[in-house]
Amino acid sequence: MFLTRGWFEALDTTTLDDGQSLLLASVVDEDSVLALLPLIGANEYWQSFRHRYTALYSLLLAEEKQTEVLVCLAEGLSQQSIHSLQLSPVAEDDNNILNLQHALVASGYESHKHFFFYNWIHRTQQQSFDEYMAGRPAQLRNTITRKQRKLEREHECKMRMFKGNEVQQGLIDYHSVYSASWKANEQYAALLDAVAINLSVSDWTRIAVLYIDGKAAAAQLWFVVQGKASIFRLAYDEEWKHYSPGSILTAYLMQYVIDVDKVEEIDFLTGNEAYKQDWMSVRRQRWRLLFIKQNKSQGDSGMLMTMLKNGLKRIFNK
Repeated sequence: MFLTRGWFEALDTTTLDDGQSLLLASVVDEDSVLALLPLIGANEYWQSFRHRYTALYSLLLAEEKQTEVLVCLAEGLSQQSIHSLQLSPVAEDDNNILNLQHALVASGYESHKHFFFYNWIHRTQQQSFDEYMAGRPAQLRNTITRKQRKLEREHECKMRMFKGNEVQQGLIDYHSVYSASWKANEQYAALLDAVAINLSVSDWTRIAVLYIDGKAAAAQLWFVVQGKASIFRLAYDEEWKHYSPGSILTAYLMQYVIDVDKVEEIDFLTGNEAYKQDWMSVRRQRWRLLFIKQNKSQGDSGMLMTMLKNGLKRIFNK
């Protein structure tokens, strides 16, 4: 989802700050775009066109003439006034990024690689939801069964999925739940709404809501794109915490994406929280690549590396 047009359009309309420019670094052959590297920045400092919610970034690359295309792209970037270029978060096995890294080094950039965050996933391997749940920890299975039975005995409850042209209605209930959750206000509501609506056009948006006594008590926003389900945002009303509404709703969505959407992979995106290990089975790492032009002074290079080690607390790293 983080490489779709709908995602980048949402970023473009909701996240650019004053002083930032958008650069679509590309290689074009007549009417064909062979490579596209979306960047934002100012002056000599550029980075991936990303947001704090971005869980994966890559280069978009056509299949033909890849070596020549990447050399062209790297040389084009080196001829611009780009002193430092940061690409993140990237996968360790992303051949497009790895080959671009080699081309950039050949064009005169130093390359530095740093750990960014952990990423938990589960590959379904054509399992049914029941088979998937059988592999989850017994404590998680028992908690969901027990809490859902208790909830159904004591209150009227139902779960509903919003897709397609129903997404805007689902967003209303999502924000209602979020405002009553421990997370308080959604800082990036405009981005969330834009990407949910943009991706709903292709039927990629999934908003699930748990209603208790007619009131939205838990809500989750997922996306299903090209066989992968991405767990994007989760929230529940603190009033109903003792029923574990978040776990109940996650199980409902897991069943939907496994049995209905038939996804091949479920992705918990960013973070190493303990509860994600209960639902997922594989932990990966995402990385940050920093490229610094070698013809600058060592002082400038040292300054940039210090900024990186301190978390790059710049305007770019939102």
